[in-house]
Amino acid sequence: MVGMWRGCGLVGAALIVGALTTPGAQAFPGTSSVESYYEQAPAWGGCEQFIGDTSQLPTARCATVSVPVDYANPAGPQAKLAVIRVPATGPRTGVLLVNPGGPGASAVDTVAGMGSVLGDSPIGRSFDLVGFDPRGVGHSTPQLRCRTDAEYDAYRRDPMVDYSPAGVAHIEGVYRQVAQDCLRNVGKDFLASVGTSSAARDMDVVRSALGEPQINYLGFSYGTELGATYADRYPQRVRAMVLDGAVDPNTDPITENIAQLAGFQTAFDDYAADCARTPGCPLGTDPSKFVARYHQLINPLVTNPGPTPGDPRGLSYSDAITGTTNALYTKKYWPLLTSGLLGLQRGTDATDLLLLADDYQHRGRDGHYVPLQDAFTAIRCVDGPFPTDPAAWADSDRRARKAAPYMAYGEFTGHAPHDICALWPVPPTSKPHRVTSPGPGKVVVVSTAHDPATPYQAGVDLAKELGGSLITFDGTQHTVVFHGIQCVDSAVVDFLTKLTLPPTGLHC
Repeated sequence: MVGMWRGCGLVGAALIVGALTTPGAQAFPGTSSVESYYEQAPAWGGCEQFIGDTSQLPTARCATVSVPVDYANPAGPQAKLAVIRVPATGPRTGVLLVNPGGPGASAVDTVAGMGSVLGDSPIGRSFDLVGFDPRGVGHSTPQLRCRTDAEYDAYRRDPMVDYSPAGVAHIEGVYRQVAQDCLRNVGKDFLASVGTSSAARDMDVVRSALGEPQINYLGFSYGTELGATYADRYPQRVRAMVLDGAVDPNTDPITENIAQLAGFQTAFDDYAADCARTPGCPLGTDPSKFVARYHQLINPLVTNPGPTPGDPRGLSYSDAITGTTNALYTKKYWPLLTSGLLGLQRGTDATDLLLLADDYQHRGRDGHYVPLQDAFTAIRCVDGPFPTDPAAWADSDRRARKAAPYMAYGEFTGHAPHDICALWPVPPTSKPHRVTSPGPGKVVVVSTAHDPATPYQAGVDLAKELGGSLITFDGTQHTVVFHGIQCVDSAVVDFLTKLTLPPTGLHC
């Protein structure tokens, strides 16, 4: 039970990816200083190359912005960031940059979806909506793709639950292979450059390319870490920043993982209690037995995949855990989770759990993967140091089993694999640190009481670090802004458009 679960602000968003690039990045002739990147004028044009059909966004314009792979060597290799801009439909206040999280989710695709929905809203009227895909992500090039589709499928078939010394050695061998695949397919220099510290610098180059002295920013989940890092580095360039589903940059990776696991267990308990109110719930009606009944359904999958008529893969143990966890991000997926568990209980059809796992892993119906998981791993692994002492991971496993028993298989053995990031082939470029406030009245943090992926307390802590206002949403889901909760959305709109801070202690 090591490793983090991904957090994205917009669950299940469709991602469209450009062609796979070859390892390494192209040179940028004539560029000898970082300042020259701030002087570039993007060639804005249509967005068909990124989002395909643009009929719902006829005014959208797209371009690429060049950034150095290594800011210490601006004359060296370069990455090209995909950028979309949907112009304001009314009196314009400025630009609103959006990042949906992950790390690894495409902001270009997110803004394409938001632009058609928010065009006539106060946000769409006041701001140019802007999304840029961070280096390695989405439509930006080079792309962080480490594995083939077949290798993704094989990884998901392996249950990786044997925590004997031999089993741990096998799991770490799988992790090392993934790490080496990333090194081979992406290249060492680019792999070492994909962290949030570089992405924050890239965001300021994008700001300059947009011709804006300041930005407004809306970050979901991991996007809060990117936003906080930017505000820490460029405080004077922030007009207003909303951070929803906070990741606290001051938290070490094991502590963050345990807190996240506890958040998922709370969401599991909420789901199970809701399920128990309906006849025939596969987890029964006794709260003390919810986890045990869940394990009775999924543990046999370690050796025998569950039935998925029409799909020869079957439901693996790993996919059952992934599908369950994906459903805990949002209540709209709870019926699919119940259906999948009922199919396991009856021994007939667990396809809905497999579909939930495919959704999380971004596997299309054609079997092709969007490499969001590769980007997530690569960015996370360079964003902070991970312990290399085996005892630290054994203790982490002990704590994880207590925090999230629904995910725990078997008994504590005193052995556990290192997180893949402890085996990563390039060093971290950041470490846990406090971020500083960009100034009074500039930041609003939104935190959900039972957010599974980014627990509530992280939002409380980040608001304090940034000197920001805190909005609390009493619900069970991952992120909430512009999800139709009027109390939250009204406060966010007032802040972004008029710089009106929400009432102190606002609960929605």
